[in-house]
Amino acid sequence: MSSTSAYILPYNPKGTSPEIGGVDAATLWALTPGADKPPKAAATRTFYNTPAGKVTAVTSLGDKFASKKGEEKREIVRRSIGTAVKDLKSYEGLGEVAIEASVDPHAAAVAANLALYKFTLKTSPPSAFNPNLTEPIPPKLTFAPIETSEEWNRGVVYAEAQNLARTLMEYPANMMTPTIFTERVKKEFEGIPNVEVIIRDEVWAAEKNMNVFLSVTHGTSEPAKFLEIHYKGAADRSATPIAFVGKGITFDSGGISLKPGAGMKDMRADMGGAATVVSSALATAKLKLPVNLVVTCALTENMPGPSATKPGDIIYAMNGKSVEVDNTDAEGRLVLADAIYYTATEYKPHTLIDVATLTGAMAIALGEIFSGVFSTSDELWNDLHVAGEIEHDRFWRMPLDEEFGPQIYSSNADLQNTGGRPAGSATAALFLKAFAEGIEPKEGSSEPAMKWAHVDIAGTMEATRPTPYQEKGMTGRPVRAFVEYVRRLSNA
Repeated sequence: MSSTSAYILPYNPKGTSPEIGGVDAATLWALTPGADKPPKAAATRTFYNTPAGKVTAVTSLGDKFASKKGEEKREIVRRSIGTAVKDLKSYEGLGEVAIEASVDPHAAAVAANLALYKFTLKTSPPSAFNPNLTEPIPPKLTFAPIETSEEWNRGVVYAEAQNLARTLMEYPANMMTPTIFTERVKKEFEGIPNVEVIIRDEVWAAEKNMNVFLSVTHGTSEPAKFLEIHYKGAADRSATPIAFVGKGITFDSGGISLKPGAGMKDMRADMGGAATVVSSALATAKLKLPVNLVVTCALTENMPGPSATKPGDIIYAMNGKSVEVDNTDAEGRLVLADAIYYTATEYKPHTLIDVATLTGAMAIALGEIFSGVFSTSDELWNDLHVAGEIEHDRFWRMPLDEEFGPQIYSSNADLQNTGGRPAGSATAALFLKAFAEGIEPKEGSSEPAMKWAHVDIAGTMEATRPTPYQEKGMTGRPVRAFVEYVRRLSNA
């Protein structure tokens, strides 16, 4: 590591002290004011010319680290490494940073690469996100573990996938239309084996009778797209796949039911469901996980143009059900309805998870901390819960109950796309359930053909306050939890 200019040393006050170039974390920490008191987790001190010509950031794991459980330890490592990276990136000219990551290489890699990320389109200094760049701008810092490991490399892939989702969500809507989104996704998957990317148009969607999806496209001049990603990593390429379905509203004005102007620019990220599922698929393919995976995303803007769908319009969905559009700002469940039904019937996955920035009610219920999950399967919920806890990208189970049904079953159509303010997230999930073909056991069988979960990320899509390893802004959650779920499911 001759090019290394800085080090990060996690410091466990009650454990062994890592050493770099003849200096160790405990000795360095003892030089700081207040060193006689146990340091809190993530407290960080930076030392210059220590060792000679280098910079070393010592970051505390806290004096209670040894007593913590596995998930808690991983989160302490992420917070500590993230804090150290944020400290180092405020200085110029450091270059390569070597991290003593042996305590948890995966968590350390995740934290370092998430903490470094900051989206900007300012031109001074030049931004790596500027779409007009002809040459890539190298990152301010690069990271390497003191000892390489498979766990570190896997953590880098997890973090890079989440950062891709953050980037897709951050771009303003004029720079991330349905067309641009699909082109970017196709480029990201170039050269990765066992992957096929298919981009469908509105003519194809009309042939499939995706009428509720297409109803959302009527108010915009931007062409809608239906994106499919097929990854065949299982030994049996014909084995039943897992499916992810993402809501891809690249800008949501609310349509005729126009949103208030305040905060509307955040609706550039209303394609967060699509961003997270394609990024999860990218990590799955890069890690060569032994599964078959299908990803579909219905992509469009929701605008109040002269041909826009009007409140009260009734449309027949791909599955034949009639849907009354009570509110055009509840468009996400419309694009998802046809996408879920198409994916379930065309590819017959054993598990289908749809993901969407769907309801403001979810943000009220769970804030920015948990993504809400509605599921017909206890097993699927348990698997998602475990994966979320491991990555501290957490889920909370919400009620999926037919007693909410009268709120959306009482119009002139089979379904109404909103059910009023009470239990808004629950009625949205119940609406989608009607299109998840295969969740009911067939005659003669006790088990359904498909497990289904709806994940509402309206609250977790954005961080309004920074964390030790993530700045404010779009989060790219829950990419890491989804990748961990697939990895554990595949026993890789």
